[in-house]
Order: sequence, then C-alpha cells, then structure tokens
Amino acid sequence: MSKKYVYLFSEGNATMRELLGGKGANLAEMTNIGLPVPQGFTITTEACTQYYEDGRKINDEIMAEIMEYVAKMEEMNGKKFGDLKNPLLVSVRSGARASMPGMMDTILNLGLNDDVVAAMIAGNPDPNFERFVYDSYRRFIQMFSDVVMEVGKKYFEQLIDAMKEKRGVKLDIELTAADLKELAEQFKAEYKQQIGEDFPSDPKTQLYEAIRAVFRSWDNPRANVYRRDNDIPYSWGTAVNVMPMVFGNLNDNSGTGVAFTRDPATGEKKLMGEFLTNAQGEDVVAGVRTPMPISQMEEKFPQAYADFVKVCDLLEDHYRDMQDMEFTVENGKLYMLQCRSGKRTAQAALKIACDLVDEGMIDEKKAVSMIDPRNLDTLLHPQFDAAVLKKAPAIAKALPASPGAACGKIVFSAEDAKEWKERGEKVVLVRLETSPEDIEGMKASQGILTVRGGMTSHAAVVARGMGKCCVSGCGEINMDEENKKFELAGKTYHEGDFISIDGSTGNIYDGIIPTVDATIGGEFGRVMAWADKYRRLGVRTNADNPHDTEQAVKFGAEGIGLCRTEHMFFEADRIPAIREMICSDTVEQREKALAKLEPMQQGDFEAMYIALEGRPMTVRFLDPPLHEFVPTEEADIEQLAKDMGKSVQDIKNIIASLHEFNPMMGHRGCRLAVTFPEIAAMQTRAVIKAALNVNAAHPDWNIIPEIMIPLVGEVKELKYVKDVVVEVADKLIAEAGSSMKYKVGTMIEIPRAALTADEIAKEADFFSFGTNDLTQMTFGFSRDDAGKFLGAYYDKKIYESDPFARLDQTGVGKLVSMAAKMGRETNPHIHLGICGEHGGDPTSVEFCHKVGLDYVSCSPFRVPIARLAAAQAAIKEG
Repeated sequence: MSKKYVYLFSEGNATMRELLGGKGANLAEMTNIGLPVPQGFTITTEACTQYYEDGRKINDEIMAEIMEYVAKMEEMNGKKFGDLKNPLLVSVRSGARASMPGMMDTILNLGLNDDVVAAMIAGNPDPNFERFVYDSYRRFIQMFSDVVMEVGKKYFEQLIDAMKEKRGVKLDIELTAADLKELAEQFKAEYKQQIGEDFPSDPKTQLYEAIRAVFRSWDNPRANVYRRDNDIPYSWGTAVNVMPMVFGNLNDNSGTGVAFTRDPATGEKKLMGEFLTNAQGEDVVAGVRTPMPISQMEEKFPQAYADFVKVCDLLEDHYRDMQDMEFTVENGKLYMLQCRSGKRTAQAALKIACDLVDEGMIDEKKAVSMIDPRNLDTLLHPQFDAAVLKKAPAIAKALPASPGAACGKIVFSAEDAKEWKERGEKVVLVRLETSPEDIEGMKASQGILTVRGGMTSHAAVVARGMGKCCVSGCGEINMDEENKKFELAGKTYHEGDFISIDGSTGNIYDGIIPTVDATIGGEFGRVMAWADKYRRLGVRTNADNPHDTEQAVKFGAEGIGLCRTEHMFFEADRIPAIREMICSDTVEQREKALAKLEPMQQGDFEAMYIALEGRPMTVRFLDPPLHEFVPTEEADIEQLAKDMGKSVQDIKNIIASLHEFNPMMGHRGCRLAVTFPEIAAMQTRAVIKAALNVNAAHPDWNIIPEIMIPLVGEVKELKYVKDVVVEVADKLIAEAGSSMKYKVGTMIEIPRAALTADEIAKEADFFSFGTNDLTQMTFGFSRDDAGKFLGAYYDKKIYESDPFARLDQTGVGKLVSMAAKMGRETNPHIHLGICGEHGGDPTSVEFCHKVGLDYVSCSPFRVPIARLAAAQAAIKEG
C-alpha cells in the first residue's frame, strides 16, 4: 500500500504530532473529545518533505489524495466546493510539530469567486449579508495575493486606506457593501497588474496554490530565523490543515477571539483573552483593531461564553497545561479552531508549573520538563529602578505584552534596528504593528513598542518567546513612519530620541530610565530545587573576578570551571608590568616584571576563593597571544620606552616582531609557558599562595586548587609545563608545612588533543573541553570572521545553526565523546567538564549529559539555564 498523506480530523489524535503537526494533532484530539470543531483534514508533514524532494511541486499522487478528502469533507459538511447553491469555503493553515506563532502562512475564505459571491447574495436578501460576502471576498483576494502570489500586503492596504479616506471613515467595519464590492474589483485589478493574469476563479486551482504556498512558507526567511533560534530542524516540514470556514464576520451576532486558560504574562489562574465582534481571526492576531477583553464576551454572547468556559476547563484537564485557544462564534454558536500549550513568560511558566503541581495535575519531574530553559534568561534581566520610576510620570500606557524593562534610541524599521545595533547602539523598535518579517529587527532591539495590536498580536507573542520587552496597542501615538517620527503626549519624537518602556506594566516614559538587576521570586527557587534534585551534571561558571563569582553563586553555581587569568592583566595598574615582561631581553628582567604582577594576581585569587566559600575553582594559565597586551597609541609606546630604558624604535620593533599572521593558531596558550616557563612559575605561586592563605583562615573549606594548562596538543607539552607547576607548588606547600592537595589538568581545545586523549590523560587530573576553540579548529574557521559567510550557509541550508552557539554534535561532539571515553580508559579518576560558551546552551547541555561529563561551565547569567537543562536531560533519559 502506498503512503497515506491525508487524514481526516477524526482519524488522528494528539500522539501523531510528528505526522500531523501540532495544530493537526490538536484538532484531531479536540474532535475525539467531542468539541465543536469544523470538520476537515490534515495534509501530513511527509507531504511537505515530498514537495521539496519533488522540486517544490505537489505530485499527482498527493494531489489526487487531497481531492479525495475534499470530497469527504464536502459530504460531512453538506456543502460543495464552487457550488452556487451551497458553496463550501475553507481556510488553509500551516501547522508544524513545534509551535511557530506568526511564522508561516494562512489563507481564509478560499473557494470564493464572482459567481459564488453573486449566488450567495441572491440567496439571502439581507443587506448586511451582502456586506459580509464582499468583506470575505476582498479579504480572500488580499490574502491569496499576498500569501500565495507574494504580491505584498501594502498595495491592498493603500487601496483600503484611500477608500476609507474617500468615504470619511476610520474603521474597516464602517465601509458599506458597495464600498467593499468596489474594493474587491480594485484588488482584482491590482492582482492582474502585478501578476499579469486574472485572479484564479476555480476553487480547485485556488486550493492547490494555497497548499503549495503553505509548504513554501516553511522555507521563508522569517521561519528560518525562528527555527534557528528555537532549535527546530528544517527536515521536519509543516503539515497543512484544511477546514470549513466559520464566519466571525457574518453579523453582529458573530465574532472571533483568542484566549488563554491562565494569564500568559503572570501565570495567574484566570481566563484571559481578547474578542472582536463581527471580525475574522486574523483581525485579532494582526492587531488591526484593538479588541475587547474576553470577559465582555459574556454580556454579548452569554450561551457561547458559557460553552467556551466549559471547553477551557475540559482542555486544561485533558492536556494538564495552560492552553492557548482560537475560536469563532458564528450566529451565536461556538466553534473551536485551535488549541495548543500557550507561549508564556518565564515568570508565568514557573508559577503555572508550581500551581499545576499544587493542584495535583502534574508531578515535579513534569513541572521541571515543561519550562523552556532559554526563557529563564528574561527573569534574570534588568527592571527599571523603582526609585527613579516613582518620580518619572508615564507619558502613556498601553498593553504590557512581554515583561522586562527597555530603554534606547527610537528606530522605525527592522533594518534600522539591526544596523544601529551593529554600531553598538541600544534601540527600541517603534512600529504601527510588527509583522513576521520584522523578526531580526525585534531581536536586535532592547524592546518593541507598537501602535496597534493586543496581547495576542504578533509582536506580543514573538517578543514573549524571545524574552524581549514589548508594549503593544498604544493608540495615542500619532505615527508618521515615512518621516521617521511620531507624536505622543504633545511631543514629537524623532529617530534617535530616547524612550523607555516597561513590558510588565505597559507604561511608556520619555527619555532614559536607569535599570536595576532583577529579583527572583519563590517559584524560581522551588523549580530550581526540583531541578537540582534530578540532575546529574554539575554546573559551574566562567568568572574572572569576585563580582561575577558572587553573582554566579547566587544563581546556584557549584564552583568556577574557567577563570581566565589574562582578564586580570588588562587593568590600568597592571598592563605596564605585563608590557615590561613582554619587552624584556633576559629571564631576570622578565622575572622582575612578573614579580610586580604576582601579588596582584594572588590578591584576585584570594578574593575569588573567599567568594566561592570552599567551592572549587579551575584557573587557566595565560592563554592569549602576547600582541594583545602591547600598546598601539604613540604616547603609550613612548612611556613604555622610557620605563624600559629603550628607544621608541626598539619598542616598535618588538611590537612588529609579535605580529602574527594567524594569532589564534600562533604563539599562545601553553606555548607561552614552554617559551617562558617563568610565566607559569609566577602564576603557580599566585594560585598556591592564595589557596594556602584562604585555607589557613578557613580550614573547613579545604580548598584544592585546579590549575589548567591551555591549548595542549601533545602530551610532552603538558608534561613540560606540569613539571614547572609541580616543582613550584610542592616547594611552597612544604614551606608552609601544609598537606594541601592540588590538581593539574588541561583544556582539550585542539583536535589532536582529543585524538590523543588516552596519552594526555596519563599526565592530567582533569580535562576541560574548550569548545569555542575546538569548534574553531575543527571547522577551520574563525569565530570572529564566520559571520561573513554563515548567512549564506543558512540560506543554502548547509548549516542550520551557528556552531559557536550550539555545539556541533556530529563533528566536534564526536571529538568530545571520544576524548572523554579514551581519557577515562587511561585514567578512571579523571574529572571531565566543558567550559566553552556551549555550557549554557540547553541542547549542548543535554549532549554533555549523554556523553557522561561531570559538569558544564557557563557565564553567570546562564547558570540557572544550565541547571534546568541538565535536569531535563536526566528526566528525559528516565
């Protein structure tokens, strides 16, 4: 039997998500539990993959199966496609496995043409019905042209605006049937002008093109960006749902809405959502009209509201999670069009997870698993300084669509936001309404402010997912996008002016309001305690100073996995000594310069050991090439010449001699210690003395220093530097009459080290995988320059994500896993960790769990993310 590509809603269920996509699986599940779903069918994700394999065509076999199901749908609904007496109109919507709000395309009212429109009007003499039919027709022409033929919305929006101006009205709903009929004609003319042929009148042609457009939208730029950010593989494809239309724009006894069973911003258990009478679903989501709160629906449609409340309870009990639903009321009757687990802020996610545990709906493991670790980031982010806020009057208030505080210079387009950010500016993106094309600009902004749109508009949903602050629906703004300015509260704001917005209250402020670090509530602690209970991986931090160390410990770090000692040399009072060391001619001169640095370095280590309160710290010895420390300004060069008793030309010659063609692969890491062992000796003295001093003051802490030799590629290299360390350390410990232990290990960041890990493990007490450099060396491209070509690689589907942000498990991962296995075979007691930036990326953390590392290390703000991701990996493994 050949493969089945199409399923009726009644043939599927919630477990078929991979095949039917999230939306299709949930429509099937709602059908199974007896909810009022207009009955249609789902075309599978496999049909989408096939479409791409067939060179972006829907093959005859699949198309024949679709038409077979159209006939079944006609029979179930008692209406026929293109029929003049009883026409069937449908919506065509995308639905991938993972929720991708606003990223792909939808077409409503499909099946209309001039004849169907005329017949529908002739069959119903009510003048309001004529208006409804033309409203639906002009919407269909506009959507089909935009989504299917890629003509572009703006041409049609301009025609609508011109019509409203001509008629002297403000809202679309004030246009009459005659106005809308005229618009439909203008739209068809616009279509012909743009495409060069007539608007298609055959419903079957319309359907074929619409399905193809949804498949095609899986590969549109905004979907590709969203997938990269949310770890959704390109290979999944999207399903397509075809269902009979129910009309929220039929009359004043109809409407449409979007609702959540709990507040997606706070997590509070109450029905929350928005409703528009006499409207279609797109109106709510696109934010063209500002909707009313769902509670008002009760007065307007008491029966439909009561039915809806029952549905909400049923769905939450069934899915045991907060639900996001789309529904339509047609002539007072409720229809359910979609349900899914709702996108929520991190704050809400934690509250909902804790509440569901307390309500006995789920257990702790489920609670830990249902929170997206990447979202936690937003919780740890700045809020406005409350003291300043009290004195600053808000100039306006709109909808608090996504929490957090943002302050920056105003920009009016996504392109400008990106460009200004690249120049180092902080910006707030101000738009009439955002559309999915704006996603990269939204990413580049501190926050987003929109004139139109509700809490469920595109801007709100996408900002929440990104953890960006967003305020939407500020209708008081008088916008002039073309001239890059707007008026608000009696003042004109231009591009580049400062504005501050509060996504938690919806308040908008003039100028700059300083931000303060976030405080973390009780639910965060509860969920983190559960995470710590189930995770196996340790979580350390990358920190180079006491302040970052304290911050990380507050966030639950169990030690420092990477202290980059060179970061301690760049301060103004230290850089002269390191420059002196670099420009020395003899070992004695070098040692004299290093002697100045030693007490400073020792002081830093002592302060960090105290901040760690007995937790371990891995100290990496000097890693960067020496040219990074030399002066570039003429005045600094002259000063150095004077200090060293050399001529300016001598210093310039030394600087020139340090120039390397490829410094990332040059004289750095352990190569510095091999050339100048006195550097390693000084750093050993600083670490060991610091540990001895702090141990003496706090004997119960039992500090065991961990010294890490970077960039080793050959075991003899490690042995040479380790011998220097051991000689200095043993002497100091003996002199102190102490029995303190210490460890010497290495960073695995060169492919050769991974390939010879069994040899290197003979000399190492621990391995720490430096995946930033390991990625760079394995791929053979520099992380600083990769940006120049990675864009082209994403477009051409060669790479799906940035290997520096998400660990490449196929290549680099193979080296990590092999080195871990070989290292343990030689030295069963070896300790294994990872300290590249990947340590805070959830998918990379799961990989580290699978290959059996002991810990991950990441920047302080990512520590909670890593703790949660590590717990999820352990729970998933079961």
